Amino acid sequence: MSRIGRKPIAIPNGVEVNVNDGEVSVKGPKGTLSRKLTSEIKVNVGENEVVVERPSDYRKHRAMHGTVRSLVANMIEGVTNGYTKTLELSGVGYRAQKKGEKVVLNVGYSHPVEVDPIDGVELDVPSQTQIVVKGIDKERVGAQAAKIRSVREPEPYKGKGIKYADERIRRKEGKTGK
Repeated sequence: MSRIGRKPIAIPNGVEVNVNDGEVSVKGPKGTLSRKLTSEIKVNVGENEVVVERPSDYRKHRAMHGTVRSLVANMIEGVTNGYTKTLELSGVGYRAQKKGEKVVLNVGYSHPVEVDPIDGVELDVPSQTQIVVKGIDKERVGAQAAKIRSVREPEPYKGKGIKYADERIRRKEGKTGK
């Protein structure tokens, strides 16, 4: 049995979980999330916890057991605390600035690059070299952060580019000149 799938999910105060025809909706202080899940895996909502059960030991059911549990747990975490990803710009003249909802990046191209936020995601620029992506949906926050990072991925020789705050860039040695 899946060790992750077996684990019950605690429901914090102020969070409401509903299951209707394979669609799980979670309502909390930060907002509401809903997701259509596979109908084969059963999501049972108790008084203070959510338990995910699978009908059999078929390979597909075993594979989806832990996945469904993680998706529901991430939804509950998102509506209570939310998710953030921090990006850092490193390089001479590399900077970001916020214009309305958009973020304008100057990262070494001949033109500035404008990034629009995805629905349900908020972009913040606390300093010229930092971008914070916030939201309640983990998948959308990660997708937005990856989209911003792909504008100028960090290169291994000088480390210039846009990287995650907790990312470590493996550096390469350049030519020795001999």
